[in-house]
Amino acid sequence: MAVAAAAARVWGSSRGLGRVGLLLLRQPGARGLARSHPQRQQQHFSSLDDKPQFPGASAEFIDRLEFIQPNVISGIPIYRVMDRQGQIINPSEDPHVRGRFPPTPCLHAQAPCPSPPLWSHLAHICLCLHLQLPQEKVLKFYKTMTLLNTMDRILYESQRQGRISFYMTNYGEEGTHVGSAAALDNTDLVFGQYREAGVLMYRNYPLELFMAQCYGNVSDLGKGRQMPVHYGCRERHFVTISSPLATQIPQAVGAAYAAKRANANRVVICYFGEGAASEGDAHAGFNFAATLECPIIFFCRNNGYAISTPTSEQYRGDGIAARGPGYGILSIRVDGNDVFAVYNATKEARRRAVAENQPFLIEAMTYRIGHHSTSDDSSAYRSVDEVNYWDKQDHPISRLRHYLQSCGWWGDEQEKAWRKQSRKKVMEAFEQAERKLKPSPNLLFSDVYQEMPTQLRKQQESLARHLQTYGEHYPLDHFEK
Repeated sequence: MAVAAAAARVWGSSRGLGRVGLLLLRQPGARGLARSHPQRQQQHFSSLDDKPQFPGASAEFIDRLEFIQPNVISGIPIYRVMDRQGQIINPSEDPHVRGRFPPTPCLHAQAPCPSPPLWSHLAHICLCLHLQLPQEKVLKFYKTMTLLNTMDRILYESQRQGRISFYMTNYGEEGTHVGSAAALDNTDLVFGQYREAGVLMYRNYPLELFMAQCYGNVSDLGKGRQMPVHYGCRERHFVTISSPLATQIPQAVGAAYAAKRANANRVVICYFGEGAASEGDAHAGFNFAATLECPIIFFCRNNGYAISTPTSEQYRGDGIAARGPGYGILSIRVDGNDVFAVYNATKEARRRAVAENQPFLIEAMTYRIGHHSTSDDSSAYRSVDEVNYWDKQDHPISRLRHYLQSCGWWGDEQEKAWRKQSRKKVMEAFEQAERKLKPSPNLLFSDVYQEMPTQLRKQQESLARHLQTYGEHYPLDHFEK
């Protein structure tokens, strides 16, 4: 604070202390300096020159009664790279063009390119000087998004046919999954909600394991104990999903704090919907992350609905990104249907979270085209025209496909061949999962206690006696012996 006070005197303004002091205390190392000297030196002022000494906020006195308006933070802009037709708006933000090497003509220049050294401009031809996001990776974006879409359609229909008990599609939100997953390191820890299958798929989680989990067969890593779509994979650093909303948020903060203490050079990313942001766990998690200065990315998929509740009935503020500053969290709002915007924002948040040990909040604006789940009928609370608009006019897969076609990397024949190939892959995994047995009923009692308690052992013995007596009434031949 002494440094801040000195700076205020240099500025020559009695009101400069609050602004300059806040700025200095936000610099690297300044927070530690502030903590090292918690006692403030008392100074004597008069009238409005008197400076607040309260430790809970950085502020100034005023002599006018005035309530803060709820829209003091409103109209937060939405960062995007592509328009709805897949055209790059600002070439300097195109993660592929910035990474094109050796230099080739850029087909997306809509305006004069930025000045050298990164770019040269001649008749709207961009020449990139360093490698960042190669063509192969952009194609992986598209193939992952479309493969996820194909898997969703097949598993959704399988539930409708009674083959699995439950399913949740990812229609319309594929860009949020793939764009964020691509920006992470493979060792970064992921806490999902229940609509992030694309993150696992981008990390090369096999289709066979997706199917095994939904069918609850012997190949399921969770041994058939979870509802469908509750995936988890230790090898791919994806924490198993649990159904209760927002419980993963404080858990993710704890994991990020542990990574910070271990100097692990990794980040934790925590996904949730705007509905989950209304839970108390979300607010506790945000505050813990900010005060403990944890390397975590809070990734909110604002898809318009919390099951059947529209955003207009969920909150009165400007979405979720507006909440970040209240907790001292750096925040950004992005176009979630623009996979490049999601990629750029997550990559920069990841870099800074690790380097600076601080949390980031990303609000990805998107739309849930499918029903909330197979237990929901969204036609009861939204119109067909509304859904069709997002499906036909502003779909993340269509937008990326337009981009690829304008680059000359993708065409109708490739599209037809890939759709056929991807469907075949999903169907093969699907049929394989159906043929496999269910896990042994004895696994109901394992993996909780190192030594099974007496009461649990009695339950296991009771089940065994029941099945021995009435086993003919159960499809025991469908279960592993």
